Amino acid sequence: MGWDGWFALLVLSAVFIGLLRNWAAPDALFVTAVVILMTAGLISPDEAFSGFSNPGMLTVAFLFIVAAALRETGLLDVVGQRVFGKTTSETGLLARLAVVVVPMSALLNNTPIVAMFVPMVLTWSRRNRISPSRLLIPLSFMTILGGTCTLIGTSTNLVINGLMLSSGMPGMGFFEIGFVGVPYAVFGLVYLFTLGRRMLPDRKELLEKLGETRREFLVEMLVHPNCRLIGQTIESAGLRHLPGLFLVEIDRAGTSIGPVNPDEQICVDDRLIFTGVVSSIVELEKINGFVPAADPTYEFNPSKQRRRRLCEAVISTNSPLLGKTIREADFRATYGAAVVAVHRGGSRVERKIGDIRLWAGDTLLLQTQPHFIRAHRNDPAFYLISDVQEWRALRSDRAWIAVIVFLVLLFAMATELLPTLVAAALAAVLMICFGCISAGEARNNVQWQVLVTIAAAFGVGAALENSGAAAAIVEIAFGSIKHLGPVAALICIYLLGSIITELVTNNAAAVLMFPFCLETARLYDDASPMPFIATLMLAASASFMTPIGYQTNLMVYGPGGYRFSDFIRIGAPLNLSLALIAIFLVPRIWPFIAP
Repeated sequence: MGWDGWFALLVLSAVFIGLLRNWAAPDALFVTAVVILMTAGLISPDEAFSGFSNPGMLTVAFLFIVAAALRETGLLDVVGQRVFGKTTSETGLLARLAVVVVPMSALLNNTPIVAMFVPMVLTWSRRNRISPSRLLIPLSFMTILGGTCTLIGTSTNLVINGLMLSSGMPGMGFFEIGFVGVPYAVFGLVYLFTLGRRMLPDRKELLEKLGETRREFLVEMLVHPNCRLIGQTIESAGLRHLPGLFLVEIDRAGTSIGPVNPDEQICVDDRLIFTGVVSSIVELEKINGFVPAADPTYEFNPSKQRRRRLCEAVISTNSPLLGKTIREADFRATYGAAVVAVHRGGSRVERKIGDIRLWAGDTLLLQTQPHFIRAHRNDPAFYLISDVQEWRALRSDRAWIAVIVFLVLLFAMATELLPTLVAAALAAVLMICFGCISAGEARNNVQWQVLVTIAAAFGVGAALENSGAAAAIVEIAFGSIKHLGPVAALICIYLLGSIITELVTNNAAAVLMFPFCLETARLYDDASPMPFIATLMLAASASFMTPIGYQTNLMVYGPGGYRFSDFIRIGAPLNLSLALIAIFLVPRIWPFIAP
């Protein structure tokens, strides 16, 4: 190995040290490495930036948009609500999560799935007095396991498939990796429900944090004729189980019904009066046709709601609203905002929101135009105005279109009617054209840092191959075990891949290890590279041992109150067990000697 090989390894080592010491973000480190390698002449400019046009990387970008559109239309929220149902046991919830999350993660990016379920798990934990530390690691691990079942289940599979195409190899079929991925995932679930579950921490102190007192509002909701809750009972509609929310009474044609029986049916024009926290009121707002009754001109049309925001405003001592009811103040005409709910500290507020006489210090929950905060931030009528960050208007009227587009995408990929990249690009464009997601939202939901890291890692991988560093390392590391056969090399590929993926992103690990797979195949008298590549696919996704190895692990790390050692204790035995599954099955699906 010449100076160029040593230089490539030196740069790669610096990247690893930078990641471990948190010198800079992963994308910045990899881009810097590529620029240095290009300047030194180890790679050409075309090779340095070829990753930005790689089919696998571009497919990942388009699927970010598709997953975001499914979330923006409310489809993922509906699925989440169905999962939790009426279960009250830890085992029951884990079983429901397994049945839904694993198939979902086989078809969608894992990040939005975990982002959707984490707050639901936290509220369920608070309601049922079960620590979220018993549930969130399994949630993250389930998405990782599900991602190994199909070609689009994880961006790692797509990136490696793109590398295969760039190397002149035929790409993988949609379900091909699933021949190993499905049993791999099944074994992982068995582990999570048995030995892994025994090792999960039970941090009871988290329940105290979840149960902290929060400001409660009074909200009056009107059942519009197009509401999906009509004809359902209070119990079946899920209005008894929203955490932090209590149904005070129902006003039906001037007659008050309270206390409310769980079997009471919901009728058109019913006014349901709740007390609850903002997060639960946000959940009520997501139900199409279930609108705040305080403002008769409230816009329930989803296309109009998308232009609105939710914010809190506190009434000042000099406000012209003092002593007036919300109706008398003609709030909509005066401020261009609809009153959703009212909070008054220190005393129980009157039940009819429209008849409440406003006092100084009352907090109003408002649905407003985007410019409301800027226009009224210094208005003497209010002390303070702030956004409610967790609220967003769903494009529920476009949900059926999103479903059709997504099903067409799956059909085109599964039947190979269109190349994976073309199908993903078409689905993303259709989601935008049909209004399932706006162009701005699509742009914001693409994880640019992930994509730049992947693309730059291609340049580093090319440098390892061009300089001879990959071949030299394979000769040194695998030459001594060559007499043990290619299975020994598979074991080394898996262990090395799973360790590197804990240090850098799984996609970068896949790109960096891909040249080693090709060189290892050549070492064994030009054996087929497929078993080594398939092993790398599984190893690069096996980010179980640290919270920093994979984004979903990091997302549950804080909310679950975990320690770094929790992931090592639970993830290390799982990773070793899955390694044995992979090493046993891979050569039987992809023989070392191609037919």
